[in-house]
Amino acid sequence: MSARSPAGTGSAQATGHPPAPGAPATAPGTCASGPTAGRSPIPERPGPRAAPSADIFCRVVDNYGDIGVCWRLARRLAHDEGWTVRLWVDDLASFARLAPGAAPGDVDGIELIHWTAHAPVPIPHDVVIEAFACDPPAAYRAQLTPRHVWFNLEYLSAESWVEGCHALPSPQGGGVDKIFFFPGFTARTGGLLREPDLLARRDAFQQDGAARAAFLQRIGFAAEDARAIAAGQLDLYPVFCYPGAPLDAWRDAIATLGRPAMLALAGTGTPAACATPHGVAPARPPGEPAPAEGTDADGRRDTAGVRALALPFLPHADFDRLLWCGTLNIVRGEDSFVRAQWAARPMLWHIYPQDEDAHLEKLAAWLARVAPPASVTDLHVAWNTGDAATLARAWPAARGTDWSDWSARMADWSRHLAHDVPELARALADFTRDRVEC
Repeated sequence: MSARSPAGTGSAQATGHPPAPGAPATAPGTCASGPTAGRSPIPERPGPRAAPSADIFCRVVDNYGDIGVCWRLARRLAHDEGWTVRLWVDDLASFARLAPGAAPGDVDGIELIHWTAHAPVPIPHDVVIEAFACDPPAAYRAQLTPRHVWFNLEYLSAESWVEGCHALPSPQGGGVDKIFFFPGFTARTGGLLREPDLLARRDAFQQDGAARAAFLQRIGFAAEDARAIAAGQLDLYPVFCYPGAPLDAWRDAIATLGRPAMLALAGTGTPAACATPHGVAPARPPGEPAPAEGTDADGRRDTAGVRALALPFLPHADFDRLLWCGTLNIVRGEDSFVRAQWAARPMLWHIYPQDEDAHLEKLAAWLARVAPPASVTDLHVAWNTGDAATLARAWPAARGTDWSDWSARMADWSRHLAHDVPELARALADFTRDRVEC
């Protein structure tokens, strides 16, 4: 399999050079013998194209967030698009939390390479995907030629400038281009990762109270609480946030409404522990007991009917199910942020903090596209700035008079993303298809 160099048109609609025409079945100017003599040669019907092969490079920076995106992408391309995929990961300990027992070699049909300074450098696959500008090894890059399709998979943003930068090539020398591939929320971006059957599985699960109760009990909820959550009698708030989130103020605000609630805490339940990613708890030191239900890691008791439960580590599929059970989901970063939108439930996004509050512009861009009630916008800003006073004012309206509108808006938003926005792995495969020859 070989690839053509993408044309440097400078637009998101850049295409490759036209394919070389296939050779005819009989060379021009020659004659066939027998009954077909004198007739025009019949070209052979082209056979099925072989699927591309790809290297995906991932440096784990945000604990499981980076590898979470790369592992989902690798499985989508391998399992659903039929690609041969090689995944390079520098932190196998973090990866093993998502794929228990993972070691270099075959992992669920994907070749895993431990990316170290001394790792052997094989011949590059047809497609190269570096996640978040992680920069493949120099010895690997030196082997790239114009036939390779090289992507830099960028971070997700709802900002309008993304449309103009998506799919732009960046010359790397020697006729090799790197394509900047931007996830996003519009048809003119790379879209969002989504498994083909995800929404069908979500809908079936959300409509099956017994399945939800059984799942919650399996991951650590008391049977009575699991049944109450499934029946809508107990609010469930999965919490996955960065340090600095106003958790205490929010818990107090929940208590003022008098609705029984349970916080499903990522980690041990303290704001510092919320740095553990993907809605899952880190391994506890040997011999350290788990916090009792109704307390957090500091031993604080429940607040006026608002209880807390620290969860065990959950694999991707179970984390999705937890979000599908949530009354409201608090998520952070990028991967869990996308999964919460597929849950089609009210959500709070704790965006990764950046210098000079640049992250608040990204938050505002996403909120402008979603267009939730004003109280929800205020709640997001309060959560991301640590403004306890505004949070206390916004929460009663968001969970009260605006709740129905907020719930309906998130359901509509999820449908819009599924119907009108590309699925990222399929978009990447489609983009590649016109640039790869087999």
